[in-house]
Amino acid sequence: MEESELIYQIAITKVDGVGPNLAKSLIAYCGSASAVFKQKKSELKKIPGIGAVTAANITKFQNFKTIEQEIELLHKHQIKAFFYLDKDYPQRLKHCEDCPLVLFYKGNADLNSKNIISVVGTRKSTYYGKQFTEELIQTLKDYDVLVVSGLASGTDTNAHKSCVKFQIPTVGVLGHGLATIYPSSNYKLSEEMLENGGMLTEYCYNTPGARENFPKRNRIVAGMCDALIVVESGMKGGSLITADLANQYNRDVFALPGKINDAWSQGCNRLVSKNQAAIISDIDCLIAELNLKSTHNIKSPFKIDLFNALTEKELDVVEILKTDKLTIDQIYYQTNIEIGQLSLLLLNLELKNIVSVLPGKIYTLYQSM
Repeated sequence: MEESELIYQIAITKVDGVGPNLAKSLIAYCGSASAVFKQKKSELKKIPGIGAVTAANITKFQNFKTIEQEIELLHKHQIKAFFYLDKDYPQRLKHCEDCPLVLFYKGNADLNSKNIISVVGTRKSTYYGKQFTEELIQTLKDYDVLVVSGLASGTDTNAHKSCVKFQIPTVGVLGHGLATIYPSSNYKLSEEMLENGGMLTEYCYNTPGARENFPKRNRIVAGMCDALIVVESGMKGGSLITADLANQYNRDVFALPGKINDAWSQGCNRLVSKNQAAIISDIDCLIAELNLKSTHNIKSPFKIDLFNALTEKELDVVEILKTDKLTIDQIYYQTNIEIGQLSLLLLNLELKNIVSVLPGKIYTLYQSM
């Protein structure tokens, strides 16, 4: 990215009345961020959504010196700036309408990793939630996964610490600039994360952690992942906001259930009851639902002697899938196995690495992939 263009890309985020959506519209009409600032007020007013006040704010903007100083800070602290059209910008997030125009990143993890899972939950995590989070992260060690969270106290911290422990790349999304870490108790953790992960934010270097920044941060956590896992949550809070955003972005959402009278399980139970999240029954089933492929100890394609361990109905399904890739409805019509039983049967075959699920819930034999 040319540094002169970066000045204008950051500048447009500082213009009063111009949010991410309007900024993208302006850049699309004018051709670049720098071109926006070279337009006459009369020309800007012709762009849909741009009134006289906003047009005046753009033409009168003079705070470029501050932005030059910001870029100097980026260089000094080895921070990368990603414009939303750059190839290194998180591509999953890019397709969310309200994605930030510019992101600031310090770290070495690939923000476009093959598999990205976000883990969120209450700041007041219980032993139950902490234990689940560590077991989940430990299991993910055998898969090519980047774990994203918000570096907040509680569940976020548990997730990041477990990633550091098991050497899994992890990125913390901040509600402030990179000059500080909030909570301060996570400063050492953030330094450890930079060795295999990073810190990501939409805020300039010295931006403090204002209360309104943290809910906005949640859209990044939700938007840059393939699946969101809610570990624990009360009936209100940032985790439910993030889950709602993930559903809006058509991400898979999973929730860990708990007792109905446990305060920090009520939010998760509600997500499940409202069909806003799939229930997590156990970690192996969750891994299967996420359709992750192991990068360690990968099992060889199944051999004929494995058939001795299969039931008659499982063998029927395998025989059918030898000839074609099918949906569960198509398998049902050919086997007449009741749908509920068939769904469980297919899950068992997945866990045995005999069947794999392709996008669109299409089933195929593992060896035919």
